[in-house]
Amino acid sequence: MPTHKYPSTFEFESFCSQFLHQSPKFETLSKFLSLSLSAAMGGSHSREGDLESESEEEQEESEPESEEEEQEPKTQTPPASTSSLDSIDSKLKALNLKYSKSPSNPNPNAVKLYLHVGGSSPGAKWILSDRLTTFSFARSQSEWVLNVGSKIRVRVGPELQLKPFPDHLRSDFVADGVWALKFFTKESFASFQLQYQSCLFENTYGFEANDENKNRVFGKDFQAWAKPEVADDSIWEDAEESFEKPPVKERRDLLEEFEEAANEGSKIQSLALGALDNSFLVGDSSVQVVRNFSHGVHGKGLSVKFSGSGGRGNYGFSTPKKALLMKAESNMLLMSPDNQERLEHSTGVHQLDVETGKIVTEWKFEKDGADITMRDIANDSKGSQLDPSESTFLGLDDSRLCRWDMRDKRGVVQNIASSPVLEWTQGHQFSRGTNFQCFASAGDGSIVVGSLDGKIRLYSKSSMRMAKTAFPGLGSPITHVDVTYDGKWILGTTDTYLILISTVFKDKDGREKTGFSGRMGNRIAAPRMLKLTPLDAHLAGKDNKFHGGQFSWVTENGKQERHLVATVGKFSIIWNFQQVKNSKHECYRNQEGLKTCYCYKIVLRDESIVDSRFMHEKFAVSDSPEAPLVVATPQKVSSFSISNRH
Repeated sequence: MPTHKYPSTFEFESFCSQFLHQSPKFETLSKFLSLSLSAAMGGSHSREGDLESESEEEQEESEPESEEEEQEPKTQTPPASTSSLDSIDSKLKALNLKYSKSPSNPNPNAVKLYLHVGGSSPGAKWILSDRLTTFSFARSQSEWVLNVGSKIRVRVGPELQLKPFPDHLRSDFVADGVWALKFFTKESFASFQLQYQSCLFENTYGFEANDENKNRVFGKDFQAWAKPEVADDSIWEDAEESFEKPPVKERRDLLEEFEEAANEGSKIQSLALGALDNSFLVGDSSVQVVRNFSHGVHGKGLSVKFSGSGGRGNYGFSTPKKALLMKAESNMLLMSPDNQERLEHSTGVHQLDVETGKIVTEWKFEKDGADITMRDIANDSKGSQLDPSESTFLGLDDSRLCRWDMRDKRGVVQNIASSPVLEWTQGHQFSRGTNFQCFASAGDGSIVVGSLDGKIRLYSKSSMRMAKTAFPGLGSPITHVDVTYDGKWILGTTDTYLILISTVFKDKDGREKTGFSGRMGNRIAAPRMLKLTPLDAHLAGKDNKFHGGQFSWVTENGKQERHLVATVGKFSIIWNFQQVKNSKHECYRNQEGLKTCYCYKIVLRDESIVDSRFMHEKFAVSDSPEAPLVVATPQKVSSFSISNRH
């Protein structure tokens, strides 16, 4: 049976435009056909929906203000019905007309420019901003900018959140609004993407985008990062084979279970979730205890004030930037900024006894009689906060990676395998170029460290001197990093995207290892990116950035994390870990370059979110594949269950 190639909305609009100019007497027919085609294509609009055609007479509309309203479920525009399109096709063929895919001899840089209006409201839509304009890339003060007609001039960078749609010859991006470029030919679409990637590389690294400079940036072992289109995806395919069978019911709803207000006069700064009875809301003037339940955190308990006056346990130190549970969650370390000029660095920690609500010790970071600073602290391993005998913890500064031992009154920086002081001097003070920013530990004590230059380094549990593996990153600073319990996956957070990295490789004998235990050589898979769509990125707010990306929480071998969560503005974003790893996932269809996942759920709050974390897996209940998600804003904390119920 012969098949028919039906015209796209864009192709038909192009045909009508030319035909009207040539044959005005067919104006009525063409309008009828346009309406018929519109009805056949369906009237609803998805969040990224189809671009609307505009009549010749319609005025260009101005840019809308950003709206931040409740998210509607993402739906796809219903496909055109075969019967309707067959009818239109028959009428056109009866007139002996030919389809025209694009204007004759168009400028290779010619595009249509669309603007999204209405935010997330039911009436949101795309409007035609410029029926025919051109794009160009030009240098401005040593950086590349994208120009689109006279309306857009913007630096080429990750903040554009550019998302291509190859099937539709379209690219969406953010530039004080959400815009879409509609290309007339496959060649012009491909040319735009190539120029954009070249300009992005040069703006990011300062070198022209050629093979020599890509090798210079990524190194010979990371060709999969430089050229993902030729990368070996076998690592990801192996991960797919190890997936657990998904639940029978695929649709999962987020159900809000509990909501707890912050203490009066105190704003929540972060969460310290426990795996036992309690979790903790760390505020700007107190720590509030809440109870753990199978559907979230609820019910206030002891409150410890550490500034101001009055109340039990009043201590004179500033708002903690980090809280760390230890000793079977009976103690908490609170790390406060050194001073107002150095908010990212601390000279010590306060040790809080959770049961009594008292600060029992104030520790100083000291080395050879001199004070030193730390910018972050972490548990020795992913589950060590549950160990009642735990007395050591990890410390990180711009060029320091170390372990502190609380069994000595002064705190001792010690090497993992040998004497405390001498080995530190020789091996743990790195060059100034490291610019460490954040770190995390795996279940076996291996350590991953993120840096200002985007690099991610892996250290084994037995040595902090030299990284076993150093991933080059993608140019953006790593602001937060996490690792799965088994050490096989790393999640790095940047301002505009998350990067998921596999640490698994096979050695020369075919044995599976991770980059924490051996040098991966050139057996390295390309990473995957997790991003917001341009529309959601715009709705999240211009100045809002991703922070705190992490895996759901397991502390047992053989268990697999199920979700990823990160925060941006008033959004808490949740990705299905299994979907992200699945190379056949619909997000990756026809993508070029690094595979990027745009499929996620959004939890929207009425104020900026300060922290989002999954509770320990033990709190997952029978009707949920995951433990509750806890979302904190300055004024309250809410708990959500991921339910299998429709």
